[in-house]
Amino acid sequence: MKKSATFIAAQESLMSRALFVGVLLFVGPFLSTSWAQNKTEPTDGGPLFPGTSQITFQWDYSCPGGKACSFICPGGGASHVIKLRMYLGTIPVGSTQDAPAVIYDFSTIEIPHARGFSVSAGLGTLSCQVNGMMSDYSGPPTDEVARAQEDALKKQSSTR
Repeated sequence: MKKSATFIAAQESLMSRALFVGVLLFVGPFLSTSWAQNKTEPTDGGPLFPGTSQITFQWDYSCPGGKACSFICPGGGASHVIKLRMYLGTIPVGSTQDAPAVIYDFSTIEIPHARGFSVSAGLGTLSCQVNGMMSDYSGPPTDEVARAQEDALKKQSSTR
């Protein structure tokens, strides 16, 4: 029994549609990730500093293209960085001790918002290397950081 040409054409059309839908289902989740790459505004992810942290210095960096910009600190770093804000200060460790720390908040071409930190264990040094980025600010913490520290201290004292 021979199959007609129209039956074979209909069957091939159905198979190509099924293949298209299968590819779309497989690739779809990756498309939403690439479409999100244009989003560079940080999201509100809670307090940036733990409890009674004391931030003494701040650096702000930018790199509009992001392709040739990176940074590295002990324990972390990133490439393709668009914005970077670094803080130097102390964070509470236990109930009676403060440890020197570098805290960083950044955006990359691939990741809209990320954070990290590096805490000194005593004799080691805290250092970070920033590559290819423009320095937008370097100095004492901005008013925004000072308000965040005050809010954290108020919350800490109200829970005691």
